[in-house]
Amino acid sequence: MSRKHVVIVAGGKGLRMGSDLPKQFIPIGGLPVLMHTIQNFFDYDNQINIILVLPLSHRSYWESLCAEYKFDIAHTIATGGETRFHSVKNGLSFVDEGIVAVQDGVRPFASTQMIARCFDSATHYGAVIPVINSTDSLREMLNDERSRIIDRSKIRLVQTPQVFSAELLKKAYQTEFKDTFTDDASVVEAMGENIHLVQGEVTNIKITTPLDLKIGELIVQSSQSV
Repeated sequence: MSRKHVVIVAGGKGLRMGSDLPKQFIPIGGLPVLMHTIQNFFDYDNQINIILVLPLSHRSYWESLCAEYKFDIAHTIATGGETRFHSVKNGLSFVDEGIVAVQDGVRPFASTQMIARCFDSATHYGAVIPVINSTDSLREMLNDERSRIIDRSKIRLVQTPQVFSAELLKKAYQTEFKDTFTDDASVVEAMGENIHLVQGEVTNIKITTPLDLKIGELIVQSSQSV
């Protein structure tokens, strides 16, 4: 059985949140966002190798949170880089062979079923990302004055965890950084690799605004009442 890893990237500074506290540390349902994220992968596989990528300036605060909340899930801490690309690359230095997921630290609601779906598919396809359909109408800007409708049936909204063969992802991240790299799939795709899509979840939201926090609280309440 392939060794499983997850690189959890948590380098956000909370600017859109309008808070001095980085969004990955803000509590939802009585627990900091980042702890929910780690817990999800531990619940999926308690043997998974968890690598948490944090800015050096956040490490001592994170350690104090772990002590405060008695959070003892084992994980390795890697130092964040200048961009998300460099942070993931730093996290991958703690990964050897097997299958590796990359997860946004501020996506605290990925279900174990979806995580399993991604890992299982990556074992077969090598490069997998979860997506959901767009429910909004979409327009492409042609210039400052003109736009045109996009066929939303052909559009998918991309989420994480994005899961890959560790060998493939580590090789992809040996390339030079480009501004066109918006996620891990774009880095792998630049090598000519095909990206396989699996079904994501509408509740797998990314916490970036105060509204997201309120939605997150509702998601936690809903899961607790089931």
